[in-house]
Amino acid sequence: MLEFEILQELEPNAKILEIIKEYDYAIKNGTIKHLKATNLQFIDPTEYAITYPFTLTIYEYKVNEIANKPFYIKEHKQKYNLKEIKQILIKLKI
Repeated sequence: MLEFEILQELEPNAKILEIIKEYDYAIKNGTIKHLKATNLQFIDPTEYAITYPFTLTIYEYKVNEIANKPFYIKEHKQKYNLKEIKQILIKLKI
């Protein structure tokens, strides 16, 4: 059986919480896990699920220095940065 050890809990991003505070949402903290007896690590993203007035799921991955787009919107199947997320939420609100 596979055994995982949690190395780090990923906290929600304060900037995106400020953007989505006027919507109904739920947050699931992300984790960085290590598969015991190997050197493999797995990253579960932080999940922001907006439920009202529209449904949108935003995943935040641990920052990658090469790609400056740590957010992924499940419904759009694309990566975004914080500025683009803000613009999308403004458009959907109208």
